[in-house]
Amino acid sequence: MNRYYRGVDGGGTKTQYALFDEKKNMISSVKTDGSNHENLPGSYDEAASILMGGIEKLLVMNAMTQDNVTFILMALAGMDHPYPEAALSESLKKAGLRIPFALYNDGYIVIKAGAEGGVGIGYNCGTGTCCNSIDSDGKLLQIGGFGQLSGDVGGGKWIAGETFRLVYDDICLSHRETLCTKLMCEKMGIPATRDGLLSQIHLFEEEAPQFIHDMIDVYFDALAEEDPAAMEIAEVMAQRGAAFIAGHIKKQHFTDKKIQVVLSGSMHTKLLPDWYVALLKEKTENLSGRACFFKRLTVPPVTGCINWILEEQK
Repeated sequence: MNRYYRGVDGGGTKTQYALFDEKKNMISSVKTDGSNHENLPGSYDEAASILMGGIEKLLVMNAMTQDNVTFILMALAGMDHPYPEAALSESLKKAGLRIPFALYNDGYIVIKAGAEGGVGIGYNCGTGTCCNSIDSDGKLLQIGGFGQLSGDVGGGKWIAGETFRLVYDDICLSHRETLCTKLMCEKMGIPATRDGLLSQIHLFEEEAPQFIHDMIDVYFDALAEEDPAAMEIAEVMAQRGAAFIAGHIKKQHFTDKKIQVVLSGSMHTKLLPDWYVALLKEKTENLSGRACFFKRLTVPPVTGCINWILEEQK
């Protein structure tokens, strides 16, 4: 009898559910809203409801029941220590999940999806930021993922905020001219004045997704033009990112001559230029004293779930 497995990759803005067979073929996939309990008013119970909805949707698509699935590996944002794992596990069981499952932070499947042998460091910059590693002994470690508390930089919300601050300093403080001001005012259809800028603050305070996306566009358009202020932000991102990655190298045990570093998330895989990756690599090697091989993730992170499941079953 064929065995079927389920992988779930849950972030702050979207969650992907994939059905795999025992040969690692992805049979089908669906997406739902984000499932990070930290972003949901109903916390763990609401996250469990979203996850169960996606699981059931995929079952119906494939004319299956829970009895047809051998195991589910869920890699979810917000699974940063044992307490949320235990709390969400309880909510999932209460919501009716009977299939054996495991919960991990979503940063780990980046490594299983993109690093040869499933050993290395995964650095994700999407909506938020997190850096994870699985070392040569199989030990798991997470650095970052707690926003300001852990000094996260480079995620979409952070970039949007830094870009707005550059424009604020230009217009309101006459501190430093930046191309971001011209680009933002054109995109928003506002005058380059204090009143025009402040008319947009409520959008950022509400974390309106479109506004944040617009600010990210402004930043990367300015970066492409090598705007000095935008370049300075990239330098900050690379320095902090290198510190995260080097922290893993110092704390974990890696036997490979070159340590694999997999970059994931839309900032890393779609928007940041090649020279930034080279800068991140240079700073990481200077801080850690170890040679590294950097690569952008080119497959869906959810594929790391099936790699991990079958690896464990061996």
